[in-house]
Amino acid sequence: MSALFEPLALRSVTVPNRVWMAPMCQYSAAPDGPDQGAPTDWHLAHLGARASGGLGLALVEATAVTPEGRISPYDLGLWNDRQQEAFARITRFLSEQGTVPGIQLAHAGRKASTERTWVDRGAPLAPGHNHGWQPVGPSPLPFSDGHTTPDELSHERIAELVRQFADSARRAYEAGFKVVEVHGAHGYLINEFLSPFTNHRTDEYGGSFEGRTRFALEVVDAVRAVWPDELPLLFRISATDWLTENSDDDREGWAGDDTVRLAKELLARGVDLLDTSTGGNAPDARIQPAPGFQVPFAERVKKETDLPVGAVGLITEPRQAEEIIASGRADAVLLGRELLRRPYWANEAAVELGAEPRRPIQYHRA
Repeated sequence: MSALFEPLALRSVTVPNRVWMAPMCQYSAAPDGPDQGAPTDWHLAHLGARASGGLGLALVEATAVTPEGRISPYDLGLWNDRQQEAFARITRFLSEQGTVPGIQLAHAGRKASTERTWVDRGAPLAPGHNHGWQPVGPSPLPFSDGHTTPDELSHERIAELVRQFADSARRAYEAGFKVVEVHGAHGYLINEFLSPFTNHRTDEYGGSFEGRTRFALEVVDAVRAVWPDELPLLFRISATDWLTENSDDDREGWAGDDTVRLAKELLARGVDLLDTSTGGNAPDARIQPAPGFQVPFAERVKKETDLPVGAVGLITEPRQAEEIIASGRADAVLLGRELLRRPYWANEAAVELGAEPRRPIQYHRA
């Protein structure tokens, strides 16, 4: 029996296998008007194709909890009824295919207000220009040259954002999602608070580890309070900024030790799995990608805590994914770009590994 195709129980939800789809922005929502931020036919077709390809869990792309929390004007959001109703159509279809529907709730922080990745390579949009707006962050530090300097968040605005994460989680449940993930990775707002590289605050939301993790834990507590006890809550982390790991880089960042420490706090607060990625916070960090290069960070959390983990990053081959699960290095693998290339990867892997593929009945002749 393939370990990759064993079910995984998280609270009352049983995910039918360990092949999951990582959140990937499609930059295909309306930038303004009554349908601003709402999923479209593209999102239904995109997610539906991968669900019919046999995935255990599909996580909808980073979905902003407030308009200025979008990465680009074309990102999804979940702050109003129209968006909620549009998502319900997608969750119904995913569930009908046997795939657990999940959603990642996010705020882009200082990396907000950019173009789509295929337009000027995702260049920043100045406030008031081509749907651009003023970004915010824990500290007034722009992401890189050309990016707008973000406004430093006040205590009142931080408290409002915590409420907005909770409100979007409530809407996610009402839209039919069975899993919700808090986005704390890739240099977006929560990650910006976590890392001393981007958090230069001197109040209770900065400085020490306890201060820098305060916002993340407040968001988790608020989401867990409205998210049903029987449904799982995930947290996506960048386990490192890739600064501390480079001995010739003297900048202070978030690192593996911090991730293990935070993982224990997240477990105590009701998080059910740590979706373990890396990077995205320092634009010039030196990273050397290779097959499975981020898996060791997930593996360490799994060994040193009781929190289940998902592994991501250049996982492309069925036997590679099988080894990660069978050896106990992670509890699930999340595929990104490989699923853009091969929507039916999960069923192809099932055939290769001797498991039973889950094809739609309409495809029985295949």
